[in-house]
Amino acid sequence: MLNLYHSSSVLVAAVLFLIATAAASASRPVYSVTNYGARADPKTDSTTAFLDAWSRACSDPRPSTVYVPNGKFYIRNATFEGPCRSNDTLVRVDGTLVAPADYSVIGDAGNWILFHSVDGVRISGGILDGQGIALWSCKLHGQKKDCPLGATNLHISNSNNVTIDGLTSTNSQMFHIAITGCRNVNLQRVTVTAPGSSPNTDGIHVGLSTLVSITNSTISTGDDCISMGPGARNVWIERVACGPGHGISIGSLGWTYQEPGVENVTVKTVNLTETTNGLRIKTWGRPSSGFVRDVLFQHAVMEGVQNPILIDQNYCPGNRNCPGRASGVEVSDVRYWNVRGTSRTEVAVRIDCSKANPCSGIQMRDVALAYVGSGSGSASMEAAAASCTNARGTSLTYVTPVVKCS
Repeated sequence: MLNLYHSSSVLVAAVLFLIATAAASASRPVYSVTNYGARADPKTDSTTAFLDAWSRACSDPRPSTVYVPNGKFYIRNATFEGPCRSNDTLVRVDGTLVAPADYSVIGDAGNWILFHSVDGVRISGGILDGQGIALWSCKLHGQKKDCPLGATNLHISNSNNVTIDGLTSTNSQMFHIAITGCRNVNLQRVTVTAPGSSPNTDGIHVGLSTLVSITNSTISTGDDCISMGPGARNVWIERVACGPGHGISIGSLGWTYQEPGVENVTVKTVNLTETTNGLRIKTWGRPSSGFVRDVLFQHAVMEGVQNPILIDQNYCPGNRNCPGRASGVEVSDVRYWNVRGTSRTEVAVRIDCSKANPCSGIQMRDVALAYVGSGSGSASMEAAAASCTNARGTSLTYVTPVVKCS
């Protein structure tokens, strides 16, 4: 009798679970782009179908899903505008979105795919193919002034509580992913791919945003793997592989005088391979009210990085607009803990701070970097050198190469 009662209870529980699951599925409508005219054909324009599916999902008061099935879908630049009636909208992408091969179609648009003023959006999976190769060639080999600036593959703007999970961005015309004016954005399991020669193709750019996390991601590109611009606050970066690319950068900062600062940034458990820079802070040699403070670089491994640790407060490419002028950006409380590996340049640690606003509170602990030369392959390791100017209150513990600041 007891066993029968137990079996009945299990059966009732199972039925109730199935009913609840069915109810949940029924309460979360799915708006597939193919139901609004999208075709899995890389030459047929499906932009309107994507926007229609988004409009229906966004206007639904229930949690809803926009679905992109397998296949390649051609879309021009598109803005997915909020706010939506629900703060739980899933954009599930099983296919590939393909940008126009002719860069003039979206090259002056600024963004290819833009989510603006949304709250509670989750973007899951998918591939974004920006087809930027022709524009890169124009910038590298043509008349650069005749080339458009290019479009960012994915831009999240003025939004809150956004998750990007499992997305791949490839061959963007310009930035791959940009987060601006946002609060609480989580990027995880993101893959960025572009050749090391592709110009201006930052992997992930964060600016004017707070509470941004980037984790478990792989970035190969032609510019900064991750860049943090003015107003980036409370940024957490962990378990990220970078290379090729220009490393993980704060800056450039200080182009304008009235500029929000960068603070409370953590970069930990990262691998940088054959990048032009490792962990970099760069500010223009111009007057500015900006700042960089409370930054932790921890558990970083460098493999053949040209400039593993770099603070450059005299950034002035081409010596234009700033020669001989001191940076006004104040850099303070920057910590490098457990940074190890190899440098392609003899000077593995370069701290070049502003004479007018010296860096303060620079801490290094358990730093071990060796010089392996500029060639490829497994060159023998030699002692590296360090350069440090205009840095005050510096604390150094178990640091190789030896850093002496003046």
